[in-house]
Amino acid sequence: MSASSRPRRRTAHVATVGALLAGLGVSAAFVWHASYSAFSATTANPTSNWSAGSVQLSDDDSNTALFSATNLKPGATGTKCIAVTSTGSLPSAVKLYGTNPATTNALSSSINLTITQGTGGGFGSCTGFTPATTGPTVYSGTLAGFGSAASNYATGLGSWAPTGSGSDTRVFQVTYTLDPATPNTAQGGTASVGLTWEAQNS
Repeated sequence: MSASSRPRRRTAHVATVGALLAGLGVSAAFVWHASYSAFSATTANPTSNWSAGSVQLSDDDSNTALFSATNLKPGATGTKCIAVTSTGSLPSAVKLYGTNPATTNALSSSINLTITQGTGGGFGSCTGFTPATTGPTVYSGTLAGFGSAASNYATGLGSWAPTGSGSDTRVFQVTYTLDPATPNTAQGGTASVGLTWEAQNS
């Protein structure tokens, strides 16, 4: 190799390195500008929330049976009231039905039962009770008939329909009479039934 060619190659090498460094500098400049030149915008809807409504019923019986009548004779009668309150937040329909009906000597077939809905009065006392102006009679028939005909919500009785807009109370007056024509075969007989009010949202 001649002495005159060495400087040319060194010069070419230096030029190449210089071009690479310049290129890297330009690339770095583009990257730097790209990382700081993006525009952005967002929009958001606030957090969504869900909660279920409710149907709620309570009564004022303090877990005490409405009647505990003993030693009945033909013609015996009795009347008591119970207040049922709806505090649910949903519109609903309330039905009354009997639970666990039982009898011996067919006594329940001789007990006449009348259930009337209205306002005024409360558990054990019907003082101030006023029948509803529309559909006051919930049931009229024998205790046996009530226990067999109204045994669940689907066959339940009544037209009370709380709106769910606030507390709503209905008073139910229950009257029984042992038929004056009750046969001798009913002597010593027994009869029982539970009263259940159930609300389902409409």
